[in-house]
Amino acid sequence: MFLKKLSIYGFKSFADKTVLDFKDGVAGLIGPNGCGKSNVIDALRWVTGETSISALRGKKSEDIIFNGTAARKHLGYCEVAVTLDNSQRHFSHFDQDDITIKRRLYRDGESQFFINNNRCN
Repeated sequence: MFLKKLSIYGFKSFADKTVLDFKDGVAGLIGPNGCGKSNVIDALRWVTGETSISALRGKKSEDIIFNGTAARKHLGYCEVAVTLDNSQRHFSHFDQDDITIKRRLYRDGESQFFINNNRCN
């Protein structure tokens, strides 16, 4: 099982939809200070179940939603999806080769969770 893709929209500094495709052998993320490396890790932690906003370097839940800039309006929600390889059926309840877990948070505090685009309760 390995990480195949991470899709981020409206999460912290990611105002535009950003998709990171991970190929075999990716060992890390590199880039200059302030480019969002830590936010990528926070997004991965959040979509996989992190509930502590302080662990994501925020004070309240809406802190993880893109807050806008002088040139750009804030967003009403954020969404992160992670796609995992399931070809070896580590997730035996699913008969698909890929499993996508998605989490969405709205400014009003409502949150939604999805597995393979099916909403979870």
